[in-house]
Amino acid sequence: MKIRFYHYITGFLLLIIFSGCAVVKEFIEEEEFRTKESEFRNYYQELRTHLNIPSAGKIDTIFYNEDEKKIIIRFTKQFASIPLREENVKAINDSIINFWGEEYSLYQFEIYADKYPIEQLIPNYYRTETLEIDKSRMPISIERKPTLIKNISKPYSVTNGLNDKNILLWHSHGWYYNNQEKRWMWQRARLFQTVEDIGPLNFTIPFLIPMLENAGATVFVPRERDAQVNEVIVDNDNDKQKAFIETTKTKNLKWKTFDTGFAMKNPTLKEGENPFRMGTSKYIETDTVETASVKWNPEFPETGEYVVYISYQSFEDSEEEAIYLVSHAGGQTEFRINQRIGGDTWIHLGKFKFNKGKDKNQFVLLSNKSKTKGRIVSADAVRFGGGMGVVERDGQLSKRAKFLEGSRYWLQFAGMPDTLVYNLNNSKDDYKDDYQSRAEYGNYLYGKPFGPNRNRDEKGLGIPIDVSLAFHTDAGITRNDTVIGTLMIYSTPALDSSEIFPDGVSRLANRDLADIVQTQIVEDLKSLYDSAWTRRQLMDAMYSEAARPNFPSMLLELLSHQNFLDMKFQLDPRFKFDASRSIYKGILKFLSYQYGFDYVVQPLPVTHFSALLIGNKAVLSWQPKEDPLEPTATPEKYIVYTRIDEGGFDNGRLVDSTSFVIENLEPGKIYSFKVTALNKGGESFPSEILSVGISKKNTQPLLVVNGFDRVAPPASFESPTFMGFLNFIDEGVPYLYDYGFTGIQFNFDPNSKWATDDNPGHGASASDFETKIIAGNTFDFTYTHGKALLHNGFSFCSMSDEAAWEGNISLSQYQFIDFIFGEEKKTMPPKLNGPKEVEFQTIPDLLKEKIKTYLQLGGKIFMSGSYIGTDLYSDKDSSGIKYANEVLRMKLKNGFASRRGEVYSVSQKFSKNNSNFTFNTSFGDKIYKVEAPDQLGPINGSETLLRYSENEFSAAVGFSEGRGAVIFGFPFETINEESRRNEVMKSILDYLEVK
Repeated sequence: MKIRFYHYITGFLLLIIFSGCAVVKEFIEEEEFRTKESEFRNYYQELRTHLNIPSAGKIDTIFYNEDEKKIIIRFTKQFASIPLREENVKAINDSIINFWGEEYSLYQFEIYADKYPIEQLIPNYYRTETLEIDKSRMPISIERKPTLIKNISKPYSVTNGLNDKNILLWHSHGWYYNNQEKRWMWQRARLFQTVEDIGPLNFTIPFLIPMLENAGATVFVPRERDAQVNEVIVDNDNDKQKAFIETTKTKNLKWKTFDTGFAMKNPTLKEGENPFRMGTSKYIETDTVETASVKWNPEFPETGEYVVYISYQSFEDSEEEAIYLVSHAGGQTEFRINQRIGGDTWIHLGKFKFNKGKDKNQFVLLSNKSKTKGRIVSADAVRFGGGMGVVERDGQLSKRAKFLEGSRYWLQFAGMPDTLVYNLNNSKDDYKDDYQSRAEYGNYLYGKPFGPNRNRDEKGLGIPIDVSLAFHTDAGITRNDTVIGTLMIYSTPALDSSEIFPDGVSRLANRDLADIVQTQIVEDLKSLYDSAWTRRQLMDAMYSEAARPNFPSMLLELLSHQNFLDMKFQLDPRFKFDASRSIYKGILKFLSYQYGFDYVVQPLPVTHFSALLIGNKAVLSWQPKEDPLEPTATPEKYIVYTRIDEGGFDNGRLVDSTSFVIENLEPGKIYSFKVTALNKGGESFPSEILSVGISKKNTQPLLVVNGFDRVAPPASFESPTFMGFLNFIDEGVPYLYDYGFTGIQFNFDPNSKWATDDNPGHGASASDFETKIIAGNTFDFTYTHGKALLHNGFSFCSMSDEAAWEGNISLSQYQFIDFIFGEEKKTMPPKLNGPKEVEFQTIPDLLKEKIKTYLQLGGKIFMSGSYIGTDLYSDKDSSGIKYANEVLRMKLKNGFASRRGEVYSVSQKFSKNNSNFTFNTSFGDKIYKVEAPDQLGPINGSETLLRYSENEFSAAVGFSEGRGAVIFGFPFETINEESRRNEVMKSILDYLEVK
């Protein structure tokens, strides 16, 4: 790419080189110089177009110094809004020198963008040996900084990733109180089924933050990151549950009370109240053996995943490796916390599963054991879950979960000093407070001399921040086949106009960071999605979120939330993963250069996963997935995580190869597994979850195949007069959960103009779901199917569909196979005719042949899914229809068969009790919604087994003649009650005569 660009500019230069001989000037005549200057100004308009420099990148001044024989051309700072590399800087210099010609060859040309020579704006990361490294933008010291959190239960350590790095990250705006209108509201308009206040959250929470943490970073977020609406706080000052338990080994040893700590005196916080100044805390001296502990043993209102936050006081002699133990549904996870830093606020440990109620095995414990005797360990409140908003504004609560609120309110709840961090406008403008507070949170975490801008000498919390990212989307509309694209903003001046950080490092480090990350994003998205992805400006501007941080920072506008094509990308979970991975890689590359280490990118998730049973052993195998965009992302080892029954996953076991055997499985229990890939740069995202279970009645296993891999945006349509997302056709499939859905789009007129944020024109969307979490593909459905098999007395094992069609496993060894197809179906990429191909075909050709052969050999299959018939009938030729009719003996009659999800049995062979049941057809956080189940009719000797109650359409067909098949037009796992699933599975097994 660089070579093509250079040759293009060089070719352009040939057009402006003057022919003939010229007289070399030994001195400049003013009038002649000004004539030449005027010619150059005219020529520059053409050059600017070829260089893609925005129109604001103009010539500022041109002057010469006769004594030093210099001609200095200074452009406005917008000239440097393109990425500058050695190649195009040389091309720019050559084009200017060639224009002025041989007669000015005795003069040295200096080219500036604002105050900087343009070669100085080349990031250190991209410089070769021909250009000296600018050490002024490098850290003065690269000594290891104090580490706040260590998870010592992890079976690995990261050495070439973001280990020991602290990253500040926030996702856009949030629900806020409008002081003028006296109401809570979003800061942006509801467009295309989301709103910018929570749209970026769907990148950061499920994807970007875990990637950074998997690379070893500690991530700080000035907004609540837990979508759990329940919250339990256990505190020494308000212990109604009797859940704060102090223990000492001797009578003379006691926990002492310190007069500062967390407490919620009332259910809500009013203006100026700091909960970390309203209570007390406990402390005790350390010993080389445990002589004292505190246990926080809460009662949980319901089973679920809860983020755990701890709090404590920091003293000069605080313990640097305080031992915390989190005991949860998956076991126990141990941490070391440096209590010398980070006191008086919430410190995030992680997310864990806890069961409903009060359980002696569900707790957080702090020990006073230490390598050094006589230090201090402090115990204050521990918080489980995100909860609902508690900050009052003019007597009004937000009535929203904390994770939806803006940072101003979470920072008050987190104990930040108001006039330094979150209340910078005398409580008169929450809008400004919100965007100004985010960076000041990071400044306060860091502390002197990097403290909040109102007082940089504020001690703060002593947590050094390495880099910050403000993640936004912005506005803009196009009517062509091009996205608005990616804008990156940085600021060379600080709020006080200084161009250095408080430690003397040049703020040009901001440009390096911004350029590297923007380059990574654009290059990756061009490779993966859209070769014409637009790289917008690399903008030097004093935006608050770019100028306020007293450490390297950037403000990302990934795409336009107002432009339909951009939003087709944003609503696609595949795009969210890949864009987030690009951001992570860009940050990694910047910090690797700053701190002088060789980076390694964490691997991609493994594939071809299987979990088979041999006797009482589970035999796991998988394959690594290479990353064509990143040669360092090669797996070296793997981690196998295990869950037993409905517990949580354990801390994992390190594995050197692509297989692992777990022995001595206990009959009657379900063992579930997920695998991650590992290298020196960190840990990949997990595989799908596969389960096995051994029945006490029948040890010969049946097989469950997971063919539901799909994640997808909603269906869309565009024409000159109608453009938008069509949820009534296909609502898409979120990755795990969707946190940013506001409601369906109702304005499809592309010519409808924005009037106000409440009436935003094209793309305007409803608000009835914006407080709800929408379940998507959790990749955990072999457990649901397997549990029904085990209940009916059958052992089972499972594998991915990739392992089924490409593996070496003989399917014929299993008398029955349950295929999970969920909402799998062919899914187009966000932009047609791009690099990305159609994905998620329900039954790929290789699997078709495997199933056909299996049935011919006498096999018995059960298939369930919303689009089995729809997808087969959508094949380009008639082969899919033929396969459906002749092999599966079913025909598609309707792709939108039911809205109520009510089903009843019509075959005495299938269910003698004429049973009825329902499957899920509404949004919720437990199981995904089925919006378009198939009507499947019988053909070639099959029969209707189930019907939809609302219209008598056929909901399932089957045949049984030694071999056989049962095909559901809806997903089995969405049947609403476990008892009903067990009954339905029994009917399937009995009908097919599975013994």
